[in-house]
Amino acid sequence: MSAKIYRPAKTAMQSGKAKTHLWVLEFDQSAPRKIDPMMGYTTSGDTRQQVKLTFESLDQAEAYAQREGIEYRVILPKEAKRQVVSYTDNFRYNRLQPWTH
Repeated sequence: MSAKIYRPAKTAMQSGKAKTHLWVLEFDQSAPRKIDPMMGYTTSGDTRQQVKLTFESLDQAEAYAQREGIEYRVILPKEAKRQVVSYTDNFRYNRLQPWTH
């Protein structure tokens, strides 16, 4: 039984960062998924894939995994690099790109 611990990224649909400060422990797939011949749904007998545990900090998530004897790997988040953009830079006399309409 193995799991991954990560901090989720913000959704692409909104600019807010809600639910990105918690750490998630998610179990890996232990059995391959199958296609149900009657309905065409993808099924699996492994119910641990449906479990997502959230923690306030990475230390709490690691402590839980160690206490329960779960092999885990940590995926560290990549911080977004924000480019500072000013509206007044559009009208500078030494612009790098020429002004076009």
